[in-house]
Amino acid sequence: MRRPPEAFGLIARLLNQIFPSRCPSCEGATDSIRYAPLCRGCWGSISRYAGPSCTVCGVPFTSTDARICSACILHPPPFSKTLSYGLYESSLADAIHAFKFKGIRRLHRPLGDLLLSLYPGGADALVPVPLSIEGLRQRGFNQSLLLAHHVSKKTGVALEMDGLVKVRDTHPQIGLSAKERAANLRGAFRAARDFRGERVVLVDDVMTTGATAAACARQLLKAGAADVVVLTLARAGSP
Repeated sequence: MRRPPEAFGLIARLLNQIFPSRCPSCEGATDSIRYAPLCRGCWGSISRYAGPSCTVCGVPFTSTDARICSACILHPPPFSKTLSYGLYESSLADAIHAFKFKGIRRLHRPLGDLLLSLYPGGADALVPVPLSIEGLRQRGFNQSLLLAHHVSKKTGVALEMDGLVKVRDTHPQIGLSAKERAANLRGAFRAARDFRGERVVLVDDVMTTGATAAACARQLLKAGAADVVVLTLARAGSP
């Protein structure tokens, strides 16, 4: 018999008395098993970004008149579109941080549901942004793969978990300029199979400058993909 929603709230409160946990967004007590360590209120505050943004890379704008950013006009990326649920800030950033860096893998389900609401349809394959062997060893899991698996399970679209591989370690991207990020990733990825004529959705957690997405999409197109759309939870940057 399915428990009513209020029963899960009671269980969460009892567990929190035994194993105290604080919401990283508001410092209040965790009151939800599904969204823990976030509380229900902070999770409920996560909303889809509805402001103006570049139709290609998704970077937010301050103006409602522009449609494509100058970077995409001057140097068109290899992917055709970016769909990001929200901006990398507040509770969404806290949830991604807990999932990615604190190892709270169960968050892939509610976070994956956010991606599901963006899924454009018509894809032939879902491809997660891969980690290197060393990166996977250090983190213990690939957060993009867990998200892509959730979307695949709900949509029935084929998950190509090894369709793209990271063939060498790279320096951390944090603190690097867009040009440095692109150089850092050059030659880091390789398509492991033929994607001829396929429409591919590339799945990642956060897009910052788009260098990682571009490096991956370039290899997918080289392997014959007809189109690559990027799907992420958050877009770094502010409108």
